[in-house]
Amino acid sequence: MTLEQWAELPEEESGELIDGFLLEEEVPDPVHELAVAWLVVLFGNWLRGKGGFVFGSEVKLRISQERGRKADVVVYLPGRPPPPRRGLLTEPPDVVVEVVTPTPRDERRDRVEKMNDYAALGARFYWLLDPALGSLEIFQVSEQGRYAKVVGATAGSIEPVPGCAGLSLDLDELWRELDRLGPDD
Repeated sequence: MTLEQWAELPEEESGELIDGFLLEEEVPDPVHELAVAWLVVLFGNWLRGKGGFVFGSEVKLRISQERGRKADVVVYLPGRPPPPRRGLLTEPPDVVVEVVTPTPRDERRDRVEKMNDYAALGARFYWLLDPALGSLEIFQVSEQGRYAKVVGATAGSIEPVPGCAGLSLDLDELWRELDRLGPDD
């Protein structure tokens, strides 16, 4: 499958393009989706009136001619040209967020494979939010094109948020929101 064919797939056809093949994505659970929604609202409120864009998990990112990903949250900061109204996003976002799904395969994909892909794309910041561990890690791409951790936190507020001047992220508030779902069965 080509990148163009993947980009034109209908919405109901899920998957990411990896080395020319359509591969199944992780199946999000309520914790995952609530975390994504919380982050989209956080970024959306912060960007309001400043410009910039925040997108949820079905936006397609071009990594290379044979690779395409759908990150959980994609952020373009103010001052950049607007992304296209439709289709594949080809310009590297400023922030890419993945909410870690607690299965060995999906955790490896988020922590290794996607990290390498987003660094190759040139996304300035890569966030890994892990609800099962109760942690947030923020990585910044180096001049060598690799990510280095700049924040690791499990509680409290993160201020300043690297690359996002004026954004305050209250992890305790996020964990309380996720706890409203109740205990795992």
